Order: sequence, then C-alpha cells, then structure tokens
Amino acid sequence: MARTKRTFKGFRLHIGIFGRRNVGKSSLLNALTGQNVSIVSHVAGTTTDPVEKPMELLPLGPVLFIDTAGIDDEGHLGQLRIEKTRRVIERTDLAIIVVQGDQFGGFEQELMAQFQNLGTPFVLVFNKIDETPPCPDLLSSMAQAQHPTVSVSALSGAGLSALRKTLLDAAPEDFIGNPTIIGDLVASGDTVVMVVPIDKEAPKGRLILPQVQTIRDALDNHCACLVVKDNALAGALQNLKTPPALVITDSQAFLPVSQAVPPSVPMTSFSVLFSRFKGDLQTQVQGALSVPRLVPGDRVLVAEACSHHPIGEDIGRVKIPQWLNRRVGGELRFDTVQGNDFPDDLSPYRLIIHCGGCMFNRRNMMSRLLRCQEAGIPITNYGLVIAYSLGILERALSPFPEIAQLASQQQF
Repeated sequence: MARTKRTFKGFRLHIGIFGRRNVGKSSLLNALTGQNVSIVSHVAGTTTDPVEKPMELLPLGPVLFIDTAGIDDEGHLGQLRIEKTRRVIERTDLAIIVVQGDQFGGFEQELMAQFQNLGTPFVLVFNKIDETPPCPDLLSSMAQAQHPTVSVSALSGAGLSALRKTLLDAAPEDFIGNPTIIGDLVASGDTVVMVVPIDKEAPKGRLILPQVQTIRDALDNHCACLVVKDNALAGALQNLKTPPALVITDSQAFLPVSQAVPPSVPMTSFSVLFSRFKGDLQTQVQGALSVPRLVPGDRVLVAEACSHHPIGEDIGRVKIPQWLNRRVGGELRFDTVQGNDFPDDLSPYRLIIHCGGCMFNRRNMMSRLLRCQEAGIPITNYGLVIAYSLGILERALSPFPEIAQLASQQQF
C-alpha cells in the first residue's frame, strides 16, 4: 500500500520575515504566498504572535514562512512581542529584512548583525517602492558590502520574481544541495525493485548516473535493492515473499513495467524521481498536463544537462518527439540544446521538456524552472511527458499521492 508522507516543519526551509512595524511584512508574505495569510492593516503592530505558513515555494520547494511582530514595538506588550520575534531569529534558516523607503537605521543594522553572528543568510527587501523608493546611496553601500537587496511593491507585485530568485541564490547550500531521492518514500528494511533495461543507450560496462545515485540513496536509507532487466521483472516479483515498497523503472520501459507491477505497489521512474530531486515535481507535472494545448506546428524545446553523441533511437530527439506527435495528431517542431546552452528568449516555445538534470546541481535546475515560470512557458521532464503520452501519468505519480490527485483533477 502506498505510503502518504508529509513534509514536516523540520524538513522545510524556515524563512523569517523581520522589520519595523508597518513596513509591509504581512503584505509581503501574502503577496509571496498568493494567500491572505496575515492580517494587513495600516495600524502599526497588527501582527502580534508569529504567523507561520507552510507551503511549496518555487523554486525553493517546501518552506515555512514566519511573519513576526515589528522589532520596534513599544510598551510592555511590545517587549513581549519583540522577545517572541527574537526567538524566531534563532530558528530562521533564511531571513528577509523588510525596509520601507529610506527608513534604514539602528533597528535594521541590529538585525543584520544578529544574523551575521549566527551565520544566517539574509536578504534586504525595500518594500513600498511605489510610495517611497530606497535611497540610491544606501543601495550602493549595501551592494559594496555584498548584502543582497531587492526593491519590491507587495501591493502591485513589482519585484516579486526578483525576490524569489534572490531567495534561491541566498538559500543555504545544505538545503539546496542535499535532498533525498527516495528516502522519504521508503522505510528502513523495505525492498526497492529497480528496472534497468540494457539497450543501445546503456553505457557499456556500467549504469547511468541516476540509477547509480538512486541505488546509493536506497542503501543509505537501509533498504534492500533488487536490480533487474525489464524482461526479468515479472519473475523477480513472483520470487519476492512480500511485495516491494517501490518499483522504479527507466522511463522508456514505463508501459510494460506498469502492466507487470500490481496496482497496489507504487511505481515511478528514475526520471520522475529526478524531477523532484533536482527541481520541483509539481511544476513539471503541470507542464506535462499542458501537452493537450499543443497543436501541430508548435515549437517545443528539448533541453539536456549533459552533452552526448545521440544514437539512432535517442530518447530526446527521436522517441519523445514520436510519442508527442502521435498524441498531438501532427508534427511539432523540436529544437534541442545541451549542457549550459539555454535560450535567453523562451517566448517562441509552447513547451520545454528537460532531462532529469543529473549533471546539474539543484540550484541550476531550479533557476531554469524559475525562468520558465517568469516567461509563462510550461516546463516538464522526460519521464513525466513520456508517462503522460502513454496515458499512465497518475500511475507514475503513485508514490506521490497528493500530486497524483492534483494531476487527476487537472486532466484536460
């Protein structure tokens, strides 16, 4: 039976929002989340206790926003609120210091000093630029000190994309670079079956990097790994005394593997796992769900993280175009880029299909996702678009029931 697991607070990046009263901290939180999380008022000191909002924030992934009381609060109750704010400082992974206009002084300098002493990265956000723009000399001095700064208007939304990008750049490397591949999908002692076809694209004498990394991740999480070729899967499943906790296949073998694996056993592909491991799964699922909007003649960009010599049945140049053309009912126009080549102008494309990104770090992949989001161009990945083209997307998402349910609801 599929396990349903949530991202607990301890696994989320804690982003604290700090600043004086009435600088727009709550408005900024509402603008970033797209929800009315915090009460907004012109009355200073509206926020009393810290307000927490867990969410998925592209491109960072699971985060916990914490809106705090003004650091310049007054009176006895104000001091109690400030004390609660200071306790939030101690558990913040990434801080947003909100400033209005040129009101930069001792309060902000004290916050910066505290975060510097704790080794906590912070971003200075100059809010309400539609009312009072920040002082150019102040911006220059912050740049010289290498303090990241962003100018925004929470009211109009100006600068929010730049803020998301800056938060990504400032996020601690251990959060960006050390997610798990399957560690939250399995338990110690589980058996994981990995289906590895040996075909023309398989490197001679070795496995490809995503397969190796997934095997290592399973072993690190104290699981037993059973690695088989696709034609040996049925026999391997019959020989197991208990069903495996998870079956992972090469995406090209999706259809026969989905037919061989019992519906009660979660099944996915290495590529789908890497869409989450290196980026953001939900965003790329939404990209796959945009396929029905394609019409013959539309341009599609296929992006690969590595540079390799394509073979006759290359997955990105031959097989995926064939599956998509069949699905669309006509010929699409495909462009292919490799390595660090990625167009500055994405507007000609109706869809971008990316490989799993095993040769990229996660920050690099998430930056591409953010660029696509800003351009309004859907992006998906090899495994997801293959699963969708074959009509088994929900089956391929069975280890992720919440996202599978969203995909089911959004099917065109």
